[in-house]
Amino acid sequence: MAGGLRARLGMDCSWRWLRGWRLTAGLAGARLAHAGAASRLQREYDAVVIGAGHNGLVAAAYLQRAGLRTVVLEKRHVLGGAAVTEEIVPGFKFSRASYLLSLLRPQIYTELELERHGLRVLPRDPYSFTPLLEDKGSPRSLLLGRDMAQTQQQIAQFSQKDAQAYPEYEVFMGRLVSALIPLLDVPPVDTATLRQGSLLQRLRALRALQRLLQAGLMLGWQLPRYYEVLTAPISKILDQWFESEPLKATLATDAVIGSMASPYTPGSGYVLLHHVMGELEGQRGAWGYVAGGMGALSQAIACAAAALGAHIFAEKAVCHVLLGRDGQAQGIALQDGTEVRSKLVLSNASPQITFLELVPREQLPKDFVKQIQQADTRSPVTKINVAVDRLPNFLAAPNACDGQPLPHHQCSIHLNCEGTHLLHQAFTEASHGHPSSRPMIELCIPSVLDPGLAPRGCHVVSLFTQYTPSVLAGGQSWDEQARNAYANTVFDCIEDYAPGFKASVIGRDILTPPDLERIFGLPGGNIFHGGMSLDQLYFTRPAPFYSGYRSPIPGLYLCGSGAHPGGGVMGAAGRNAAQVALEDFRHL
Repeated sequence: MAGGLRARLGMDCSWRWLRGWRLTAGLAGARLAHAGAASRLQREYDAVVIGAGHNGLVAAAYLQRAGLRTVVLEKRHVLGGAAVTEEIVPGFKFSRASYLLSLLRPQIYTELELERHGLRVLPRDPYSFTPLLEDKGSPRSLLLGRDMAQTQQQIAQFSQKDAQAYPEYEVFMGRLVSALIPLLDVPPVDTATLRQGSLLQRLRALRALQRLLQAGLMLGWQLPRYYEVLTAPISKILDQWFESEPLKATLATDAVIGSMASPYTPGSGYVLLHHVMGELEGQRGAWGYVAGGMGALSQAIACAAAALGAHIFAEKAVCHVLLGRDGQAQGIALQDGTEVRSKLVLSNASPQITFLELVPREQLPKDFVKQIQQADTRSPVTKINVAVDRLPNFLAAPNACDGQPLPHHQCSIHLNCEGTHLLHQAFTEASHGHPSSRPMIELCIPSVLDPGLAPRGCHVVSLFTQYTPSVLAGGQSWDEQARNAYANTVFDCIEDYAPGFKASVIGRDILTPPDLERIFGLPGGNIFHGGMSLDQLYFTRPAPFYSGYRSPIPGLYLCGSGAHPGGGVMGAAGRNAAQVALEDFRHL
């Protein structure tokens, strides 16, 4: 099913103006096909973007906006990379991989006019629900939301001291977020230029250090405390603020989510910050569902890029990057042998695919290849998408008699999160190659706010679970038996909190780390294209001296989550990489 997107009117965010296109029923544009016009793919462009993940689409939109003739080539049948909507069970539309939105940079919203192109976000309030397993007849739960007074009242069930400390903690962390956010929207300091550039280039690179200095000045006399947040285990930081385990464990989930790390792992504090840097409708740290699933976000970005004139093709797998005699990128070759020439090539694929599969290794510095090979891409994540015929009924917050959703149903529901020791225990099991016997589970029910995702009375449930090793003990593979055994463990845990859940299941989609790698190209199944530890961030992402989106191959740029500032549906890497590529293009 070959196809392409091309702007016709530039003012209509629907797909009606895409001549020759048809929509596959039930996916509202997530799956696109073109009626036999493969020749529309031209043989020469100014820029080729490999991969139609959200970062690749963002990069293409900015390149085309600046006047470069740009094409995006996606190997799958659906646009969006990990930000896709797929109908796995008939009638149920799942955000199959990524499932929540907050981190997308606000400049991208406005500059690409995503709302005009169909993006609608459904904010959640309250946003976090942690039920407890307790022997007594009415188990407690912790509900956190925008209303600070109500949140403090919830925390006071467990500790009056913590309830009083929580607003100060929020202000403290908010100040660190405010200091770091400006670093997201620009390339890191060009250390390669500082090492070997001309005097003028070095002066320009030194100017970029101003943002780091400004961040330090903004933190002022508390800089040592904030340095501790970035480098210490998050358990140590939370212990300094709070005493109640349910609160500490709930907050700690943001520090380990997507990372093969425990709350007791040094540096886990930064991952927590990464997950509270976003905003929705001006509310810092808020998260929401995309109406229509995450694929609707990718569709809006693709629509914006196409309205500007970019060409976007699905089912066009890139085989390798074309290099000239001078070693410069000159385009790409598709698996069917088609060659597309260009002056710039931007890769939304992971660093491992980009530099170890699409480029001849002999064209790259040996130390660079070694750094890419040795990058930590371990994944603890198994994503399970579930279709159910009724709402989960939690013992700690029983359903209403009429079956209507209650406030906690729209939250991220944290299970097996009564204490940080449980998260560490789950991590330890996976570290030895065994899927956790009591995994950390983040359960979301987006159909509560977006009923169109499921048939009437039914719901889609997203289970983001940890910890599962990429490679099982003894070299055992993740075969069907192992996948189902782990999923059954997860469902048994949910049943303890919400009896009747297993009986409500209509269908399920189990994505272990190898599945996430095979389907979405995530190295090792890592949702961030590589660990978000301090040794793999900023100056060193994806490798030292190559953190500014340029690669050892002139004309080849990295624009995906493997580049600064890292993973999450943020779009910053795509926007920043496009700016760097445009700067170089003007000097060609």
